[in-house]
Amino acid sequence: MEQQAPMLKGYRVLDFTHFVAGPTCTRILGELGADVIKIERSVDGDHVRGMGLGSNDGMSTYYFQHSHSKRSLALDLHKPEAKEIILRMIPKIDVVVENFAPGTIRDLGFGYDVLSALNPKIVMCSCSTTGQTGPLSKRPGYDFIGASFAGVTGLLGEPDRSPICPTMAIGDVSTGVAAAMAVGFALLNAVRTGKGQYLDASLLDTYFHMHEMAVPVISIRKEKFTIRRNGSQHPYGSPSGVFKCPGGYIMLLVQQHEFPRIANAIGRPELVDDPRFKTNSRRVRNNDALKQMIEDWFATFPDRDSVVAALDKFRVPCGPVWSLEEAMASPHLRERKTIRRVSDPALGEFEIPGFPIKFSDWAPPSDLKASRVGEDNEAVLHDLLGLSVREIEALYTEGVLLKARSEAAGVSS
Repeated sequence: MEQQAPMLKGYRVLDFTHFVAGPTCTRILGELGADVIKIERSVDGDHVRGMGLGSNDGMSTYYFQHSHSKRSLALDLHKPEAKEIILRMIPKIDVVVENFAPGTIRDLGFGYDVLSALNPKIVMCSCSTTGQTGPLSKRPGYDFIGASFAGVTGLLGEPDRSPICPTMAIGDVSTGVAAAMAVGFALLNAVRTGKGQYLDASLLDTYFHMHEMAVPVISIRKEKFTIRRNGSQHPYGSPSGVFKCPGGYIMLLVQQHEFPRIANAIGRPELVDDPRFKTNSRRVRNNDALKQMIEDWFATFPDRDSVVAALDKFRVPCGPVWSLEEAMASPHLRERKTIRRVSDPALGEFEIPGFPIKFSDWAPPSDLKASRVGEDNEAVLHDLLGLSVREIEALYTEGVLLKARSEAAGVSS
């Protein structure tokens, strides 16, 4: 079957984002075919251009991963001419995404009321830590702060130690994905109704949405039920969690109807009728004893993979706890293009995560590119506003247009 054109081809996105949450949203839109124009406000560009492995010409692995598939338009927003350029572009823009602190985009002169007056079909999405409204909305924040307010951080870690910070941007990326989903639905609605709308996406709301069971239970039972940090073991299920084995760890997640499988796998079928383990709630109360039995059986094997193979024979839901290096080497992830190889003139070849969803009639582009600061100034202003070479040169002379300094490319950490 012939692959169809990118699904968002023909849509234009104006991107006022930085760091991860907002850029994730616009990167997804760009990869799906939208023309994403990233506004950068200085020759240094997005803050993350200095993070990860970087080059002398303003590119970094961090920036490439989160902001490929976009064009860079660098403007000094302190100058009235820069504001005028952006407002002149708005009638030709379908989506605006920003993740400044609440109120900043309005103070810059690009609030939704201003933009929708120029283009009633425009969809605008603001990403922030705690949202655009409410008592917490004015607080500065990042991913882990959103998790803290959402009651998530307090559940991470060992019960007798302090909560932990995951070494990845779970809230940022998840909020970006949710925002991209909402933008897509809002665009569909705009086609049907002729009217755009304003979207308020927050890390706090996204994190709170991740509580899969406790919220309604606490709501009903109040002080009779609470949930606390449970370390490596699942708080509601047993046997479920991380189990030690020769050479590493294994993750088990066994539901009630699957308990006979692991009882038989470890050669203890009698556990199914043992009063301590008859139901999930009883197993949770006696989890330490059950965990010890399972780990004692694991210890009889030479290595982690042989334990997993033995459990697989009984279809016990399990998996090895891989390091990131092991995951990146996995034939499964590589066959599914969960990992993809990209290339940059200064950084060379390296790998980044792939597009998270697989489509039957569309495949993500393989020739991904990330722009230097202001690299696309001329093309964007010509395409959208029809500016001549002379007009663009004048904007450079006046300091309205910015561009990264051209230096000999080299990679540094």
